[in-house]
Amino acid sequence: MKKISFQDYLPFIFLTAIALIGIFLPTIPTFADASKYNVADIAWILVAASLVFLMTPGLSFFYGGMVNRKNVISTMMQSFIATGLISIIWVVVGFSLAFGESKGGLIGDPTTYFFFNGVASGEPWGTIPLMLFALFQLKFAVITPALVVGAVAERIRFTSYVLFMVLFSLLVYAPIAHWTWHADGILFKLGVLDFAGGTVVHISAGCAALAGALVLKRRKAHIAKQELQPANIPFVLIGTGLLWFGWFGFNAGSSLGANALAVTAFAATNTATAAAGLSWIFFDVIRGRKPSVLGFCIGAVVGLVAITPAAGFVGVPQSLFIGFVAAIVSNIVVHYKNKSSVDDTLDVFPCHGVGGMTGMLLTGVFASAAVNPAISESGWAYGNFNLFKNQVLGLLLVVSYSFVVSWAIFKLINYIHPLRVTEEEEELGLDVTQHNEIYHPNNLSVNGHGKLADEEVGVQQS
Repeated sequence: MKKISFQDYLPFIFLTAIALIGIFLPTIPTFADASKYNVADIAWILVAASLVFLMTPGLSFFYGGMVNRKNVISTMMQSFIATGLISIIWVVVGFSLAFGESKGGLIGDPTTYFFFNGVASGEPWGTIPLMLFALFQLKFAVITPALVVGAVAERIRFTSYVLFMVLFSLLVYAPIAHWTWHADGILFKLGVLDFAGGTVVHISAGCAALAGALVLKRRKAHIAKQELQPANIPFVLIGTGLLWFGWFGFNAGSSLGANALAVTAFAATNTATAAAGLSWIFFDVIRGRKPSVLGFCIGAVVGLVAITPAAGFVGVPQSLFIGFVAAIVSNIVVHYKNKSSVDDTLDVFPCHGVGGMTGMLLTGVFASAAVNPAISESGWAYGNFNLFKNQVLGLLLVVSYSFVVSWAIFKLINYIHPLRVTEEEEELGLDVTQHNEIYHPNNLSVNGHGKLADEEVGVQQS
């Protein structure tokens, strides 16, 4: 039986305090003017929010299938725990920081919607209730820190990663969301375009992933150049399918209405994803590799990432080009990353970070007022360099901020509580050492002789 320290009590104490505060807050009736609502828009965004939620378990399967067998459960858990953790943070203060009354265009006032106070009775967000908008945005906030897991998998302590998720959500995600999507945000006012989160979600997570990989340093297997086989490629295929399906809510839902723009974003999303999956495996073939399930799945996810900032601003033909190019760029970055000493376990930075950057820049090239009349100017391909310049400036700011602050968060956590598991725990695997659970189709982890490994028996008995 593990000895319980004061640190072990802290998460439960914080959750208890939050729950008790909720008792004393008043219940405010819904006074919003329902005449401004559009029931079709409400129905679609309810569906879209549910689709985006599905992406997080999809991501868990995607990541869980690619790691070594002894780390499947821990990797899936580190992603999926965000559904609970970030949901509470968003209600308490996260939504206020992202969309509350702006403080100089940098951050929202944390008291604006503290504990969702005033959200139910708030002014409608367009044609949908403010509460629905807040819940739709919650799903974006959930998946962003879950993406970072892939870079630090197989060596990070579960408790340390939970703390990282909390601090990342408050100090990185919320400010960048405010800059980009709040009407008074600094990037919004600059004219930076990000339809559904290429900057807010993928670039921020990708840069945080790179920071985490550098702070945690390399796995023993990576140093020894051991090639660890994916635990379950069908899991990767299932995860990709769930991500692709859920991403229609991610991108088409960002129109915030059941309208023609949602249809355009839906079509652009599917086209870019298909092109990227094919581009990845065909590019592998001309480099002497065989077309693989993993290659198509990874390429498809890169396409989803790259089209995210552009989905509601570009036409379908341009979306095909964006997916095609993004897959090649990310594939090349993965190749050179593998030759370096950077141990980004599941290539989060090359796929999400670089994929998001590619999509962000190509949005500045191909965005068109003919697709979305709400934008004041089209992109560089239509004679307007200014939009591309703004996209570059926004990208540089987000990359710098996300990397530096995430690096500082990882360092701070390591100072408070060890980030990395011990060498013995890394060798045994995080499933057993962090969660006392074992992945196997028959719920048994077997060694080469078909028997439970002695080390795992010892851990289970303890």
